[in-house]
Amino acid sequence: MQDSNPYQAPAAEVRLDQGEVLAERGTRLGAALIDGLIGLAVMTPVMWLGGYWTAVVEATQRGEQVGLGLQAIWMVIGLLVFAAIHAWPLHVGGQTWGKRLLGIRIVTLDGRPVTAARALLARYLPLQAIGGIPCIGALAVLGSLCMIFRQDRRCGHDFVAGTRVVRAR
Repeated sequence: MQDSNPYQAPAAEVRLDQGEVLAERGTRLGAALIDGLIGLAVMTPVMWLGGYWTAVVEATQRGEQVGLGLQAIWMVIGLLVFAAIHAWPLHVGGQTWGKRLLGIRIVTLDGRPVTAARALLARYLPLQAIGGIPCIGALAVLGSLCMIFRQDRRCGHDFVAGTRVVRAR
């Protein structure tokens, strides 16, 4: 009987030309969860004070959904809040708060630190915009995230932005 699993993701520590080591998948997931919790902690009261939750409850009581226009407005607000939360750590070290806490950072393919503008506009904005499309968006985001199981551990948004995530030195 064979002990190895042919479907298991590669477990080797991948070193890059610049001596950098790719961030582990679990560490990237942990950073994303931390960023999500931070976003949730900030956006929940903003959405409550902004009347979004009231609109959702009223629409639900009528047996309807919130209109796409209102959803689009709140998606833009969410992107702006995300940018406000993470602009400084992205500018200083190519990291969101979650990546900073877990010791990983975003770099360009040639190993240079990613700029905040590139990270926000090319890495996060397209994924968030596509994710906002009903039904198809969720599938596209899932496909993008599943790409992390490639040997180079780059997700779809990494390909769009020309980035990768490495351990911080």
